[in-house]
Amino acid sequence: MSYNEKLAERIIDTISRRDRNVEVKKMFGGLCFMVNGKMLGGVVKDSLMIRHDPSRAEELLKQEGCRPMDFTGKPMKGFLYVDADALISEDQLEYWINVGFEYNKMAKSNKVTK
Repeated sequence: MSYNEKLAERIIDTISRRDRNVEVKKMFGGLCFMVNGKMLGGVVKDSLMIRHDPSRAEELLKQEGCRPMDFTGKPMKGFLYVDADALISEDQLEYWINVGFEYNKMAKSNKVTK
């Protein structure tokens, strides 16, 4: 499955301006961006996938180009897709990356320590 490489580059650049410790992994048929060992978001086909505070879902879903992440056919709590067409400006992309960073601060890491 392919993904929008131009969008991926823009996302990586935007995240890297905030935190240089970005890890990029192939997941969900696209790319996943990890910050502080926690998933911040990713790019799947022509959409940004962003992890967010589930309590903000109703508010965020009202934003242009936003829809539930239903990768498995069932919406995933705490994840949304944002269409590339709604991310044309840097301000639009920055808004969504900020949503991801806000949640990243409070999200628990799934890393296993030995």
